[in-house]
Amino acid sequence: MSEPSADLRYSTTDPVTVLEFKDVLRRSGLAPRRPVEDASCLEGMLRHANLTVTCWRETLLIGIARSVTDFHYCCYLSDLAVDAAHQRQGVGRRLIQLTQGRLGPRAQIILLSAPAAVEYYPRIGFERHAQAWVLPRDASVDGMKQRS
Repeated sequence: MSEPSADLRYSTTDPVTVLEFKDVLRRSGLAPRRPVEDASCLEGMLRHANLTVTCWRETLLIGIARSVTDFHYCCYLSDLAVDAAHQRQGVGRRLIQLTQGRLGPRAQIILLSAPAAVEYYPRIGFERHAQAWVLPRDASVDGMKQRS
């Protein structure tokens, strides 16, 4: 990993447009796992995240860590997207560090890894958790498929 470029700027306050978010998801390789063709969903994802850390090169969004958190006990890091041209330069690591820095001392970061990033997270200190569960949108809590 090389050192992050000095011309990068990190922020927790700069607004992100739907188009910028969609673009960085595409440039990061995360787009196939996100609803990039649903602008309304992307807008809701941005509006309802309560902790967003961004990385900019001038006016270009090159990285984003988008989280939902209570700031005291847990933080679900829903999206970590870094432009492929800036990966392996410490941008993702810095986005996570800045996210963690906004959390209280007991809060832990929880995430679901994209298959391509499974080897990345243990290298930067994350521990695998075998007891994680996901309830798909088309399933109900009793295990029966929901009706459309």
